[in-house]
Amino acid sequence: MLDREEDGSLEIGPREGFGGPQPTIILSPTDEPQRGRPRLHIDVNATDRDQDAELERLLKLGTRPADVGQTGEEPWPVLADPNTRDQQF
Repeated sequence: MLDREEDGSLEIGPREGFGGPQPTIILSPTDEPQRGRPRLHIDVNATDRDQDAELERLLKLGTRPADVGQTGEEPWPVLADPNTRDQQF
């Protein structure tokens, strides 16, 4: 474990921490009840290219933009897993 926040979030990953060549994962609790299949939300940051280049690469691989209730003010894109084409968000 790398870090624990006051809200109960945990960051796990390599000892070098955020921004290295290996990913870190942040697990955040929620008070909202879950229905249906559990969902996994992953924030991914490329370390070898800028966000626009990484977004273009991921779109070419088959992912697509997803609307999960964002306001439009977020500085990051939200993408759907290309393997869940028929699933509604």
